[in-house]
Amino acid sequence: MKQSNLKYSCLIAVLYFGMNVNAQTTPKDTAAKEQKIEEVVLIGYGSQKKENVTGSIGIVSAKDLADKPNSNPMSSVQGKIAGVNITNAGAPGGSPRVDIRGIGSLTGQTVFIVDGTITDDISFLNPQDIESMSVLKDPSSLAIFGARASNGAVIIKTKTGRGKKPVFSLNSYLGIKKVTNIPEMANADQYIELYNEKLRNEGNTDPTKFLSRANYPADTKWFDEIFRTSIINANDFSASGSIGKLNYYGSIGNLQDEGNLAAGRGINSGSGFNRMNTKLNLSYKITDNLTIGNNFTFSKIRSDVAQNPLLDAYTAPPIFSTMNPATGDYQFFNGYSIPNPRAKLDMFRSQIREERLLNNIFAEYKFLKDFTVRISYTTDNTNKNKYEYTPRLNYVPVSDQKDPVLVTRDSRNRNYVWDNTLTWKKNFGDHNLEILGGFSRTRNSYSETYASAQKVYYDGTNESLNILNGTDLVIYTDDRPKLDLNQDQYRIESLFARLNYDYKGKYLLNASVRRDGSSQISTERFKIFPAVSAGWVISKEDFMSGQNLFNLLKLRASYGKLGNPNVKRKFTLNRTIIDGGAYYGNTGYPAATIDQIIDPSIGWETTSGGDVGLEMALFNNKLKIDANYFNKDSKDVVYGIFQGTVSGASNWRDYVTNAYSFNNKGFEVAVNYNTKINENITFGIYGNYTGLKNKITSVYGGSYLEAGASLFGNSVIRLQEGQAVGSYYGYQVVGVFQNADEVAASATQNGAKPGAFKFADLDGNGIIDTRDKTFLGSPIPKGSYGFGVNMNIYDFDFAIDFQGVFGNKIYNYNREQRYGNENWDLDFYNNRWHGAGTSNSYSMVTNDQAIILPSSFYVEDGSYIRIRNIQVGYNLPKTFAKSMSITKLRLYVSAQNPWTSFKYNGFSPEILNSDRVQMGVDQNIYPISAIYTFGMNLTF
Repeated sequence: MKQSNLKYSCLIAVLYFGMNVNAQTTPKDTAAKEQKIEEVVLIGYGSQKKENVTGSIGIVSAKDLADKPNSNPMSSVQGKIAGVNITNAGAPGGSPRVDIRGIGSLTGQTVFIVDGTITDDISFLNPQDIESMSVLKDPSSLAIFGARASNGAVIIKTKTGRGKKPVFSLNSYLGIKKVTNIPEMANADQYIELYNEKLRNEGNTDPTKFLSRANYPADTKWFDEIFRTSIINANDFSASGSIGKLNYYGSIGNLQDEGNLAAGRGINSGSGFNRMNTKLNLSYKITDNLTIGNNFTFSKIRSDVAQNPLLDAYTAPPIFSTMNPATGDYQFFNGYSIPNPRAKLDMFRSQIREERLLNNIFAEYKFLKDFTVRISYTTDNTNKNKYEYTPRLNYVPVSDQKDPVLVTRDSRNRNYVWDNTLTWKKNFGDHNLEILGGFSRTRNSYSETYASAQKVYYDGTNESLNILNGTDLVIYTDDRPKLDLNQDQYRIESLFARLNYDYKGKYLLNASVRRDGSSQISTERFKIFPAVSAGWVISKEDFMSGQNLFNLLKLRASYGKLGNPNVKRKFTLNRTIIDGGAYYGNTGYPAATIDQIIDPSIGWETTSGGDVGLEMALFNNKLKIDANYFNKDSKDVVYGIFQGTVSGASNWRDYVTNAYSFNNKGFEVAVNYNTKINENITFGIYGNYTGLKNKITSVYGGSYLEAGASLFGNSVIRLQEGQAVGSYYGYQVVGVFQNADEVAASATQNGAKPGAFKFADLDGNGIIDTRDKTFLGSPIPKGSYGFGVNMNIYDFDFAIDFQGVFGNKIYNYNREQRYGNENWDLDFYNNRWHGAGTSNSYSMVTNDQAIILPSSFYVEDGSYIRIRNIQVGYNLPKTFAKSMSITKLRLYVSAQNPWTSFKYNGFSPEILNSDRVQMGVDQNIYPISAIYTFGMNLTF
């Protein structure tokens, strides 16, 4: 294919499925032409000209995802789309959390529609295979998906073949990963100083209890012991084109990520991630009216799952060595309830092997000129096998040694989606009408087998870890909540319809309705979800014909309703078996009693809301602005509440029902500017901002729930009306007692003494107790943003992306967890109270649980700004490439997360916790890495 033809076809592909929303580069000689091609975006069960879209949809093109060292495509979207908050995982292969316009459910997730398959996990998907994404943000855009999309949806279209000649592409990168911003901990000398100071603060004068450097010569930096600089490598090859009436796209790819937890010692397999992908998309035009096709994806994943030693490395005393020089085995921390971090990493082996196959077949038939019927059937099958192996720990005291244990979990997902749609599209002069009707059926089936055995011995091969080689074999195939073992199957059946209408492209109307029935709901199984949206393209009015400023000026508004049946529930009463619990005469017999109070009538979670938006394109489409205000309410959100003491019930603190209502409202704006300075230089800049306010608007019965991380029964989170989801709850620190006179003059406080935190007496009764607890901050950012710059200068290209958040708080639970003689971070060492006047914000060194209570001291600023990506590329000159019989060769270097500015005392303020209630609690979280890569894009 000629170079010019390739550029046009690539350009059309990008613009047909989406607009460029970030700072990534575009071919310099297509910038002017780009302004003239009509943009089309993906919507539910179809596509639409972007100019006619009346909902709020964020667009991501293939260019936005390419050349980023991320296993999950959504990681590359971070900071690119207003209203979409993405929290990335540090662990290799980890999936980010995607929150679209706030928190609408505590258990639901954003779903992804990949070539017709609805899933909540796209870790199987190779980013290189994606042609475009449409992020549906407002209820009117989402309502056509009904029960599956209450937490937002992302429509993903993978690449297809086009063009008569075959096009081959090879994309490869090699890079290194390094953990950055590692917290500084106290060294051995500082630890001994703090340890002895703690004893004195506790009134201990026994000289045998104090530590001496002479007895502890080691000075171990535990983070250095468990981390390493690792390698990441990806290679992808694809072929696309057409043969007669057959269009094809095929690819094969491999990603290897070693992970930053140091493997290679003992039996540990580290935290590596390896994925192999194959993709084949075919479409065949049998006649002018009939097209059939197949979209096939297969992935094979191996994940090495290390026992996370990060918290242990944070707390482990530096006075101990990794190895015991006397025995040559791992050092046991005698007298300390802290495991050896290196031993914890090395003396554990776990691996997950997953195979996933998605196969979509479809047929599309056009008849009577204006009608199109489409049938699509997709299967999504996953087999996952996991084992966890712990050998005998010979370095611990004999009394604590246990036989080797092997645990296996084998799970199977069998899912299908059957969609049938009929579309009528007709133009009546200036009136344009499109009506779609459809029927959909979804079934999800999940089963799992759990097995465990003792005295299984590892000989260095996975084959030796056979459950049948052990003793005391136990196998379960039924629901076992204590083992997190469950079997499940549910079905959703739906009818839906949508109308799109416009008059002269000026007045726009979209209306849809969907009726969903879910097997997960025991009462009122069927729900109807309506939506309506309208738009006015002001720039097409006659009174705008004489102006040259606006290429597009559009006002739009929408309203819609959604539901979520996929919620936490229990249909079966838990029972407790009591030996000798029922007596007949003097003889006791086993008996059973109800252990929990349950709500068998848990129903739908519902979300309703709307938005108002303004879109502008100015200066010959060089400047584009999209601004939106949104307001949505979630009702009957399912989660636990405090029910008060009920005799015999074990869940009186956590009664699960449709208990909560939330409100999320805010403002978002996105700005893009692209221009061609001359034939050899192009320049672009983008930015987006989202302001968000989240609030719990009601709780069933006026109740609440104390949840999340808990130290000695003191939970750090409280869900309560009027507060944001996940808000921290504890005592407000107003200073540190400096002397005994200050203690005597203050409110009565348990554990009060010089050096202890002084808590606020909020109720003014002169006594510090639980009635003085208050809310200490929210983990939800008040604002998030992204911006960047790109440019092409002759054969060179450059792009840089920034991303950040502000207004959120993090609860540093790593710092609060103190049970004995854990280490301290250097910040605490430098700022602690150690005498009158030395500090009024940091307490003395202590393990006193009357002082180490949930408080504002552990709530820290979560704001940050980060360079998300920097990339510099060089394109081989066309004449030289042509002489080598290639179409394109581009070489590039990039850096991801090379710099982050923040105040938080931890690895990173980006905290990924899968539990939304604890989304801001930093507790043993795998840190984000900086990644530096060198890559190549070859097309021929």
